[in-house]
Amino acid sequence: MSNVKRFMHIIRIICIFGLDELVPTGKKSGVCKVIRWLFFFWRNQHQDKLLCERFKLALQELGPIYIKLGQMLSTRRDMLDEAWIQQLVQLQDQVLAFSSEQAISLIEEQLGQPLTDLFTDFDPEPMASASIAQVHSARLKASGDQVVLKVRRPNLEEVIEADLNMMMQCARIMESLFTQSKSLRLLDLIQDYKTTIYHELDFVLEAQHTSQLRANFAQSSILYVPKVHKAYCSEGLLVLERIEGIRIDDKASLEAHQVDLKKLAERGVEIFFTQVFRDNFFHADMHPGNIFVAKEHPQEPQYIGIDCGIIGRLSEQDKTMIAQCFLAFFRQNYQDMAKIFIHSGWVQSSTHQYRFEQDIARLCQPLFQKPLHEISFAHFLIDLFKLAKLYNFRVQPQLFLLQKTLLYIEGLGRQLYPELDLWQTAQPFLENWLRERVSPKETLKRTRDLMPKIFENLPDIPELVYDNLHMGRKILSSQQELLQQYALEQRKSQRSYFLLITAGFLFLGCLIVGLNPNAFWWEQVLFGLGAFLCWIIGWTSRVKNYSTSS
Repeated sequence: MSNVKRFMHIIRIICIFGLDELVPTGKKSGVCKVIRWLFFFWRNQHQDKLLCERFKLALQELGPIYIKLGQMLSTRRDMLDEAWIQQLVQLQDQVLAFSSEQAISLIEEQLGQPLTDLFTDFDPEPMASASIAQVHSARLKASGDQVVLKVRRPNLEEVIEADLNMMMQCARIMESLFTQSKSLRLLDLIQDYKTTIYHELDFVLEAQHTSQLRANFAQSSILYVPKVHKAYCSEGLLVLERIEGIRIDDKASLEAHQVDLKKLAERGVEIFFTQVFRDNFFHADMHPGNIFVAKEHPQEPQYIGIDCGIIGRLSEQDKTMIAQCFLAFFRQNYQDMAKIFIHSGWVQSSTHQYRFEQDIARLCQPLFQKPLHEISFAHFLIDLFKLAKLYNFRVQPQLFLLQKTLLYIEGLGRQLYPELDLWQTAQPFLENWLRERVSPKETLKRTRDLMPKIFENLPDIPELVYDNLHMGRKILSSQQELLQQYALEQRKSQRSYFLLITAGFLFLGCLIVGLNPNAFWWEQVLFGLGAFLCWIIGWTSRVKNYSTSS
């Protein structure tokens, strides 16, 4: 598909869905009028629908990549209104499937041999079809294990590259033409999306993520991750153990199997905090299509997690700051919250702490008039980040992934069990984690982990000390020169000051004599002495300045 043909197809979709209304009104909107006039034959065919609904329908028409973009935008409650979010969350993994013949051809291309040599009972009807891949069931010939084959859509890289390039070009044009668009940070948004989409395309990376998450919860009764058959995996093919479970948002089936919904909701929160704070390796795409519940042991429910293409990690500093921020919020300690944002560097160090603290208090205090189970911590976090933007806060990608994941987890938990008290589940975990961070055992462990790096850099210490001392002497010498220059300028300014006073005395003396020729002799002598004294001081300062500069 040529870029020109693809571009014309996009223009057609924009016109027939009336997406030119997204452009801010103003003088530059004449460009859109010209485009609309040139392509008058592509009329808006959906005038009866809201703009947000038309946007959703247009993404569906444009294909898998734009559907994925819509899914990502559906999590950006900090950028979009609720009406837009409600439309975009409808972009589920229900994309038109490609043919089974094409799927078999792609699988055999990735395997390098016929499908029947390795698998039996291959089902040509896909179990699911998503924006990136579709899934078929089969059985391993060697072991007889039931598996699923996740195969990437054909010619996806070419379409993605062309679409992303056009997105970047359009974003640059929008930012150059419309200053209002800069506040949306379109280039940053598309760059984040580009990184995400390329990670999801690499099934070898997804296999590694899945294996790591499975190892982290190997002995856990609250989360199960399917086994990866790495021998059959490649960049475009992922082979996993087939699992049987109930989709997390199918509440009717969960109730029919008598699953303890309260415990299920609480375990979802526990899984999230364990992944973030214990393992620093969290599933960052936990929407309902990726989470199932095992049918066994309904009173001790176990989650099943799939599709580990997007994984989030936090720095040790970010983890500590997030935990402290959570605790400070529920303790209503707004001073600590302001300090956390400033000391962590999330907002500028020049931020007025008391003013920031008062703004946080105004945001938080209305929340605590509600019962704890009615407080949405995910939405509070979004509002807090919005407030921090007024103090030049920029959401880092890892914090955005954390916010998105917490939004999913809390939303699912409240859907399962509306009385879910997120704080009751999270508080003990966070307090214990922070306590362990400063325990002698953990301190010794971190010190032991740092020792190899310390010994590795030990031979370089003498050279580093010498370089720093040499640098210090240079800085000291520069400081002395600056101090001498400053003293010289001070003396020059003092000289000018005294000369100005002298001129003032002379002027006043002349004014008195001129206005009152009969002035007392002592008045004239007094002003004369004052002027002479100021002249002497100014002359002395000039001599000192000359000797210093020489």
